[in-house]
Amino acid sequence: MKIGIDLDGVVFDSEKEFRVYSELYDILDLKRNSKKDNRELKFQKRFDWTEEEIQGFLRKYHKQIIVESNFIPGAKRILKLLKSEGNSLILITARGGINKDMIKLTEEILRQNEMDIFDKYYWATENKDEVCIKENIDIMIDDSYEKCSMIASSKIKTIYLKDAPSYDLEEREYIKTLYNWGEIYRYIKEIENK
Repeated sequence: MKIGIDLDGVVFDSEKEFRVYSELYDILDLKRNSKKDNRELKFQKRFDWTEEEIQGFLRKYHKQIIVESNFIPGAKRILKLLKSEGNSLILITARGGINKDMIKLTEEILRQNEMDIFDKYYWATENKDEVCIKENIDIMIDDSYEKCSMIASSKIKTIYLKDAPSYDLEEREYIKTLYNWGEIYRYIKEIENK
């Protein structure tokens, strides 16, 4: 099976780190409460910041967030298990789009953790649906309801890994909402056994 895997919020718990640091930046650096919508996954949409303030946040915290982010519980074990079972793992991530230096840093983190197990890497990718079609992905795992909806509209199964405050996503034929890597593994096995 070809499995597409997002990175932030799926493999790394970086989304939570972004949430913490964006709150600190808003309170300590900007000295105000600029929050617009706490359900938004991306900090750019969650706060009413100017482009200059967004860039200031990234300059100050982006690398620190990437370095400090932990693996999501179960991600390493389940991804290695899926790989050992003969699945093809394709990383499809937006990481590297804001700052290209994050690609090399991430590759090093993956190597150090013996997680350089992906068959292909798509960095700085906003149109994940196009990559999923091109790579003939059987199932895509992402933490963005928008991305899951776009991919599902191409009749590709998606797992919406929901772990943070966000908008609810109606499950339908090509979208399954799950909450941890154990559930993801069970669901993939169910699909394989159909």
